[in-house]
Amino acid sequence: MKTILLVVSVGFAAIGFAACTQSPSHTGMNHNGMVMNGNNSMPMNANHDMSDAHYSEMKSSPDAASQPYDLQFIDTMTHHHQGAIDMAKMVLMRSQDGELKKFAQKIISDQAKEIRQIKDWRDKWYSGKPAALNMEMPGMTDSMNMMMGDGMKKMEAASGKEFDLMFLDMMKPHHEGAIAMSKEALTKAEHAEVKTLANQIIKAQEAEIKQIEAWKSFWSK
Repeated sequence: MKTILLVVSVGFAAIGFAACTQSPSHTGMNHNGMVMNGNNSMPMNANHDMSDAHYSEMKSSPDAASQPYDLQFIDTMTHHHQGAIDMAKMVLMRSQDGELKKFAQKIISDQAKEIRQIKDWRDKWYSGKPAALNMEMPGMTDSMNMMMGDGMKKMEAASGKEFDLMFLDMMKPHHEGAIAMSKEALTKAEHAEVKTLANQIIKAQEAEIKQIEAWKSFWSK
């Protein structure tokens, strides 16, 4: 009897160990039809290769340009903000510069908050609508180009100040793209809430670009 209980106990222990060591899947499809992980950010794995994520082949959603402008802005800016968050999370893992880490954390916090806000608007205004990611919106393709191809792989391979400067070189045009998209929203958006957010993005990211330029000037000496 003792032998049987011991065998059963060992069997349950093995099953429990296997369950604990199996990595859970964080990847899924969000309600906009874009591939994201469970919390709209990269997994907490320092070795995660972000270059093989959704930046290798970014394409507009089918018939995106025919959708309401505000829906295009919401879905496209969601994707754009997620790119900034993913780059900023790399800084938290790889940079040794405390000020740059604070800067990256602010980007993560601010843009994650904005993603939550515009997703709420999507649910309220466009529930059930298909994805409207439009790569042709002003600033979108140009600002994401450095993340496509081997851009992210180069960041992952860099270290020290080389990594820090590469991050700044990628984040500046990324911010410029968000500003361009937001300026168009000021004239084309239907909802006042979208225009208010666009103004906030312009103000915040223009200030961050000034900080980026100051760091680049100082670190490049």
